[in-house]
Amino acid sequence: MRVIIYGVGAVGGAVAAALVENGQEVIGIARGAQLEAIRENGLRVRSPVFDRVVALECVSDPGEIAFREDDAILLCMKTQDTAPALEALRAAGVDKQPIFCAQNGVENERIALRVFPNVHGITVMLPALLLAPGDVVTWGEPQFGYFDIGRYPHGHDADDVRLAEAFRGSKITPFVLDDVMSSKYRKLLHNVGNITQAALGRGVDTGEIGAALKDEARAVYDAHGIKPRDGEKHEPERKELMRFGTIEGIENIGGSTAQSLARGAGSVETDYLNGEISLMGRLASVPTPVNDAMTRLGARLAREGVAPGSMTLDDLRRLVG
Repeated sequence: MRVIIYGVGAVGGAVAAALVENGQEVIGIARGAQLEAIRENGLRVRSPVFDRVVALECVSDPGEIAFREDDAILLCMKTQDTAPALEALRAAGVDKQPIFCAQNGVENERIALRVFPNVHGITVMLPALLLAPGDVVTWGEPQFGYFDIGRYPHGHDADDVRLAEAFRGSKITPFVLDDVMSSKYRKLLHNVGNITQAALGRGVDTGEIGAALKDEARAVYDAHGIKPRDGEKHEPERKELMRFGTIEGIENIGGSTAQSLARGAGSVETDYLNGEISLMGRLASVPTPVNDAMTRLGARLAREGVAPGSMTLDDLRRLVG
């Protein structure tokens, strides 16, 4: 198996390093300064227990790759960038190769299935930061993190097993599930708090707003008959796989939404996190006013280029009303 990592950013970079160090054949797809840095100096990946530079073949577009039948393609970009990435893959001749959505939210798999027949989900439990071009940090120890892997919408097949074997023995521990989307819905319960973390700063108490975001999510899950995977029941051993550590001289500014604001990316994935809860609520006639407000806030912060940690809890309370 050859692994194509589309989007060698924070998570994609950590994944690339884990696979290359594990002896796997990897091609990355990156752009701009990140692509130039990887080509010139390799990709440095650091964790509390790891610091290496890996050599990584990297291209700027899928059209530069001669795709093979045994390729596994991992999507590691934000959801708002998924549709054009899929079109680029289609233009490059990708057809039946497995597409693995290593992304937050639950919409990427549905978007991909419109274009390709062989779609899989990955729940990414891997805290990472793109510190600078060619320099990725992951806070997990002793492992970078762990992945739940399975076919979309349910079950698992030989492609899931092959990808899990590629990770076996690496710094990312794989688990193959028949209900990977229940795992991704559980992750979404946590990700609805990404926007409050970005607005207030990492570690700041989100008060009743943080609780309300999850309560609304659970209400719409119930309305749709969705049962997120019970981590406490099924995965007690995973706590030993990955703990949040520290790296001297590097600040952990928070999750993906805070990182997008810090980079001035111009967009955040809130529409596919809190906005997913709003969508599901509207379809089931379940009110989701707090997630609605946070979806609007994410768009405004990105549009105005606001730095993470620029708001107070009282600001959020006024916004929610």
